[in-house]
Amino acid sequence: MTGKEERKKRTITEIRESKRTGEKMVYMSVPDYTSAQWAEMAGVDVAVVGDSLAMIAHGHANTIPATMDMMIMHSQAVRRGAPNTFVLGCMPYQSYNTPDRALTNATRFMQDAGCDAVKPQGGKSQAHILRALVDAGIPTASHIGLTPHTVAMFGGFKIQGRTPEAAMKILEDAFAIQDAGCFMLEFEAVPGKIAKLISEQLEIPTIGIGAGVGTDGQILLGYDLLGVFTDFKPKFTKRYAKLTEVALEGIRQYVKEVKEGSFPDDDHTYGVDDKVYEEFLTSVEKRKQI
Repeated sequence: MTGKEERKKRTITEIRESKRTGEKMVYMSVPDYTSAQWAEMAGVDVAVVGDSLAMIAHGHANTIPATMDMMIMHSQAVRRGAPNTFVLGCMPYQSYNTPDRALTNATRFMQDAGCDAVKPQGGKSQAHILRALVDAGIPTASHIGLTPHTVAMFGGFKIQGRTPEAAMKILEDAFAIQDAGCFMLEFEAVPGKIAKLISEQLEIPTIGIGAGVGTDGQILLGYDLLGVFTDFKPKFTKRYAKLTEVALEGIRQYVKEVKEGSFPDDDHTYGVDDKVYEEFLTSVEKRKQI
């Protein structure tokens, strides 16, 4: 798919059915209008507005500083950039710590930003929140394993599920998410065999980031896979392009040409009719004599 051709937006039913049909669903986290356009043109199934944009678009050290206003603004841009793509809005830190607050903020994602679904984080401990959203008619997913909102509790960005007890907790969280009525869940930084085994126990589809190939779909940050964000590279990120290198090459050439006076040349400068210029020049000369 290239250009601006219309496509049919994926539906909740299709996403749920992917578990049965075996179709691998492709999710990509995008923070802005342009990358949302790329996602739609390339055929990404779900554009995710992740609160990772606090890091990649705003320069914070983690996702905690993301606010609802920030997320809504970016979600609106993504919706405009990908009008025919399913958009999943990620609820930021402490925006869903009570059922009432979760409902208020999830409604903003749906009503103000035009998202198709929302994704808070957490499993068993958040089941009452997830159920409240689902019961209110808001399509809801969740996120377990390494959950960035509770990264301080983990002592940093660390792989989860590496002991039998920890793996069982992830399993119980997954079932709690399913039982709450969520249509999908995300594993982050979970050993591939663990994520695959848990996924096989579930009726709802799973996606993974750093969770191996055994999930029902995958998600990566668009700025990671394109080589735009280069502050660090997680083990699970594959670089499919090196846009920062291309950008630097272009900007350096721009700096060089401006410094030496070769840009802008005639091809990049607006012209003016000779007669108009001569009349203007005459007026300038007269003005000098006043």
